[in-house]
Amino acid sequence: MSERLHELSGAGVSIWLDDLSRERIETGNLAELVKEKSVVGVTTNPTIFAGAVADGERYDDEVRALVADGADVDRVVFKLTTGDVRNACDVLQPTYAATEGVDGRVSIEVPPTLAHDTDETLAAARELWAEVGRDNVHIKIPATTEGGPAISDALGDGISVNVTLIFGLERYRSVMEAYLTGLEKALEAGRDLSRIHSVASFFVSRVDTEIDKRLEAIGTDEALALRGKAGIANARLAYRDFEKFFSGDRWARLAEAGARVQRPLWASTGVKNPDYRDTMYVTDLVVAHSVNTMPEKTLEAFADHGEVDGDQVTTRYDDAQQVMDDLAAVGIDYDDVIEVLEREGVEKFEASWQELLDTVQGQMEAADR
Repeated sequence: MSERLHELSGAGVSIWLDDLSRERIETGNLAELVKEKSVVGVTTNPTIFAGAVADGERYDDEVRALVADGADVDRVVFKLTTGDVRNACDVLQPTYAATEGVDGRVSIEVPPTLAHDTDETLAAARELWAEVGRDNVHIKIPATTEGGPAISDALGDGISVNVTLIFGLERYRSVMEAYLTGLEKALEAGRDLSRIHSVASFFVSRVDTEIDKRLEAIGTDEALALRGKAGIANARLAYRDFEKFFSGDRWARLAEAGARVQRPLWASTGVKNPDYRDTMYVTDLVVAHSVNTMPEKTLEAFADHGEVDGDQVTTRYDDAQQVMDDLAAVGIDYDDVIEVLEREGVEKFEASWQELLDTVQGQMEAADR
């Protein structure tokens, strides 16, 4: 077992792999990562699935069968992706059982084209939950304004949710609010709250990408000195909000009924700028009760040279606030940054969904020849 990843896990960080393919499942690679690299969960997205379908022949027989049955591209995508997620859930079932449902999770996303449609998002979440048919699946719902009520209603149905595309602190607080509302609905419906789990996927590196671009446009020494600091500072302040939110009377009542906290999940932790340390979004965000979902490249980098030096978040709130104050002082408009990232986030998810549809359509046409 990787000693560094084992140490990271021991610090309270759940290590999830941001990748999935049928090849990983069928060759035993995913099981090996669980055993050797302390991986206790998996996240997926349409780009990941598009790459998996395009890169191998393991989907060909199922695609041919679905085409023969008259399935359209949306149905083929639905069957391929839910099948992979179901099988990955089975690989992670022992982890799910050992952690009482906290980990051993596999996430699958509602179609991002529904991000601004509450009713359709909820319907898609219910359909995915039923099709995968495993208690250790997480349904990913974007943290748009319209996504909030869908998140609450899905949780009220007893569906475990991974809330994705969170960039800003105000949006994160609204996500935690939606979580408590959902738990209250579930409690009213007589559901066992201890079986409902959720994570809030707070994106990190994309914040630096956007703010660094603006700092370079400003160009002063003070501005340039702040490059690569915003993403981690923003995430640390999100954890401060997490600690505050899950300590009030409203939460206490739900906790007494068996509810679990909605853990923050650090997403987008692959480094975009090659000048930065390749493990910075892992090393600098070590804190208990958190999840870090990593591309395999980042996972391997941490296994090789990552460092765990205690809590890097709750001891750094003042530093994080100072970074944000300094950014404002040099002219960075935080609210505008978040608005741009939220809009682009949905657009990028929609583009990756179209990429998946196009990839599968190509496979369907090849199968029909």
